Amino acid sequence: MGARVSGFLKMKIVRFFLSILATVVSALLLVLSYPPYEFGWMAWVALVPLLLAIPGRSLPAAFLLSFLWGVVFLGEYFSFNLATGSYKYLHHALLGFCYPPLFGVFGLSFCLISRRVGLTAGLFLAPFLWVSLEYLRANFFFLAMPMGLLAYSQYQSLLVVQIASLAGSYGISFLIVLVNSAVAALILFWVNRLRSSPSALLSVSGRGAAGILIPAALLFVLTLAYGWMIVSKPIAGKAIKISLVQGNIDQDKKWDPKYAHSIMQTYADLSAEASKAGPGLIVWPEAATPGLILKRINLLTQMRALIREAGTHLLLGSSEYPKFAKDPVKQPKGGNTALFFSPEGKVLGQYLKIKLIPFAEYVPFEGTIPWPEFIVPEKKSSHIAGDEITLFELNGTRFGALICWEAAYPELVRRFVKEGAEFVVNLTNEAWFGRSPAARHSVTSIVFRAVENRIFVVRCANTGVSCFIDPYGRIMGRVKDETGNDLFVRGILTESVIPMAAKTFYTRYGDWLVWMCVGLSVVFLIYAFGRRKPEGA
Repeated sequence: MGARVSGFLKMKIVRFFLSILATVVSALLLVLSYPPYEFGWMAWVALVPLLLAIPGRSLPAAFLLSFLWGVVFLGEYFSFNLATGSYKYLHHALLGFCYPPLFGVFGLSFCLISRRVGLTAGLFLAPFLWVSLEYLRANFFFLAMPMGLLAYSQYQSLLVVQIASLAGSYGISFLIVLVNSAVAALILFWVNRLRSSPSALLSVSGRGAAGILIPAALLFVLTLAYGWMIVSKPIAGKAIKISLVQGNIDQDKKWDPKYAHSIMQTYADLSAEASKAGPGLIVWPEAATPGLILKRINLLTQMRALIREAGTHLLLGSSEYPKFAKDPVKQPKGGNTALFFSPEGKVLGQYLKIKLIPFAEYVPFEGTIPWPEFIVPEKKSSHIAGDEITLFELNGTRFGALICWEAAYPELVRRFVKEGAEFVVNLTNEAWFGRSPAARHSVTSIVFRAVENRIFVVRCANTGVSCFIDPYGRIMGRVKDETGNDLFVRGILTESVIPMAAKTFYTRYGDWLVWMCVGLSVVFLIYAFGRRKPEGA
């Protein structure tokens, strides 16, 4: 009897460690789907080990396994933050325990439904649970983290991403989880057929497996068919030529006054070169100017002379006081700003960044929450946020300017397009992150903003990646050097964009799929809570 108990305990311990191993492997497989690895196909099976590790576990164990999955995935995905000087391993550890509880809730909910309603129901509802919690992570007040969404692993899959115009990026996340669930159901079905006495908690019938596999296969085929139908159509319309200027200014030099003249000269020379192509608009990146243009007469005079020489409109990033600030002395905080100039050097418009980066551009609940010194060293914020959508007009065409990670927010870009933007420009600066994949991660999200709203997106970065993205999500060109490198290089790129005025289904109705997922998840969780616990569960 003792030997039997000992063998049973050993089996449980072995299965426990195998579950941990499967969870870690699952998270790492998904990491490989994103830059810099670019194995996007792995996302379609990356969640299978996790979905196989959770069934049959207790609810606390299911939570902890999924929590561990989140720690490994987010810890590796956001490791590019460590390239910045102010972001330390302690901050990385906090990030690793801030967001993973949402993944833990996924595992807990999946396990609860699987135990109370059935494993087939749990696998079928996994996409609904995942999308609901992914949306929550991307919109959780000041802790919102809209990067690293599951869909972004497919940014190079041209046919797959087209359904974003119908259901947003969350529609692709839904499809990926559904396919993973179908694969997991198929594996469980065949494994249980080989067992002499299959466990009821780990059992999936042939009908159940088919009930997940058939919808997954059908949706996948329809997605490819829709994508092929869309991309086969040409993009027609009157083109506007735009030139991007990538200054490649070292982050340590950007705000040092002794480099101000050389920085302006760099942008002046590159703009003069770009103007030879006759663009209707020249774009500089986020915070390109070494100072507040509108408050420094000598810098403004220099800018006007530069613009007149180029003879075209100019859009650039700067740090300015809000345009309605009555007394900058009493209100010393500047704002991350986009300024739009006419060919004569007149300021035609100013946009103040709406989505600020917490603890970098502002301090959440400043004065209310006593943040510790290692999170907020200076105990003060440096920027104020804008509160209105601003559109600029270029020869009858309206466009919007997004600053830095604002392009990662689907709803914000959608607001710009609903207000009338016919293309958008993203001004950014990832010099903080060195040669890490941070800039490429940002590009993965911007591809979806283009597809969701069927518009051209123009991305102008200080050190790269500066590129053009068409309404189908194709990256049309990048600023590169002679070796093909697109990071930390200086140069210009001129391409044409076509203003797009038609609104997509997603532009009109937003994240309808998310709310459907939330509603169905809540209904089944309530049902699972009220259902009697099966024997042996």
